[in-house]
Amino acid sequence: MAGDLQLTCSDCGQEFTFTSEDQAFFQERGYSAPKRCKPCRQAKKNEQGGGGGGGYRSESRGTAVICSGCGQQTTVPFEPRGDRPVYCRDCYNAQKGGAGAGRGGNRGGRGRN
Repeated sequence: MAGDLQLTCSDCGQEFTFTSEDQAFFQERGYSAPKRCKPCRQAKKNEQGGGGGGGYRSESRGTAVICSGCGQQTTVPFEPRGDRPVYCRDCYNAQKGGAGAGRGGNRGGRGRN
């Protein structure tokens, strides 16, 4: 895997880091490298209001949020309700692998041999 990349935002002209973790995430999702920094991407998304139509389907691929675990901006494939925490992939997997892994696992006793 390649290391972190320094990219220049097409909107504000500032350099931003496209981390190797973000690169892996984008590649897994089939996304191309971002043209905008995270704040400009969020601003563009808010500006479009979900109706956008400029040939991109990015607004249908998720909602930009701030992770309740680490505070980083991330995208989730649903519209958050506001009354529950929302996590990035790493924090979600940490939660799922820890205390949240047993949720619903023994519901109703079904599937016993």
